Amino acid sequence: MTFLGDLQARARARGARIVLAEGDDSRVQAAARALTSGGVCEVILLGPGGIDPARDARLPAVAELLRRRKPDQVHDGIHALDLAADPLRFAAGLVALGEADGAVAGAIHPTADVIRAALWAIGTDPAAGFVSSAFYMALPDGRVLTFTDCAVVADPDPDQLARIAVSAVADRRRLVGDEPRVAFLSYSTKGSATGPAVTRVMEAVARFRLLAPGIPADGELQVDAALVPAVAARKAPGSPLAGAANVLVFPNLDAGNIAYKLVQRLAGAEALGPLFQGLALPMSDLSRGATVDDIVNVTAMVALQGQPLATA
Repeated sequence: MTFLGDLQARARARGARIVLAEGDDSRVQAAARALTSGGVCEVILLGPGGIDPARDARLPAVAELLRRRKPDQVHDGIHALDLAADPLRFAAGLVALGEADGAVAGAIHPTADVIRAALWAIGTDPAAGFVSSAFYMALPDGRVLTFTDCAVVADPDPDQLARIAVSAVADRRRLVGDEPRVAFLSYSTKGSATGPAVTRVMEAVARFRLLAPGIPADGELQVDAALVPAVAARKAPGSPLAGAANVLVFPNLDAGNIAYKLVQRLAGAEALGPLFQGLALPMSDLSRGATVDDIVNVTAMVALQGQPLATA
């Protein structure tokens, strides 16, 4: 079975309830029909043909949640209701209240708007402390690589790089189900070059090993030393990854975003995501160029993202 087929099958078995916040978009409507007919998850569609947040009985509960979490942002009860009626905040509120297992948005809203709604209603996982993202790159040869971070954190410091990797490891276990093998990427391999950017990656690797001591990890590595066993044997002999990394941690957003688009466009990989990492409960983003299939696949990923690691 392909990764996408397995992904949807495992989501189907979980039976999660996922909010699609942008039901006024025809692609989201079509994805909702496909998810429902395929039994991938229970869809809570906001907008035409679905739920109107402004008329839903749960609106006061979402409004109270928003007011409680950020009282300085809410003028009064009427303002709270108006804020809660926004589809992004309402979707995030349903997740926070346990009325849904996850939410998906971003087909017609910028990433920043989706993140703001998620942070307001849901908040971050204390172990992560901030939101990052990952793409799951399904390659034509059957491999699936995690690329992180490609959409959120522009210039992470060493601790942020390490925590981005920790979040990616947890989600990979849920979504792919294999053993994560983490490469921290650089223009240098094991001291072949020097400079502040190299030092930052080396410090991130040391920090990650403290946070996740049982996970195979190495760096700083050039990408060929991370992915090609023969190159790893020459450039990084003795590396615990031995050229078989499956989680690639990029040193900054420029590198990650450029890399995933190159692999998608030139290598014919399926780019699944961006999937938010680091939230207390699952809510994720879509590219505004997302296809119906993209929306279906990200929704299946969000459905799996909420399952306990012990059963992943």
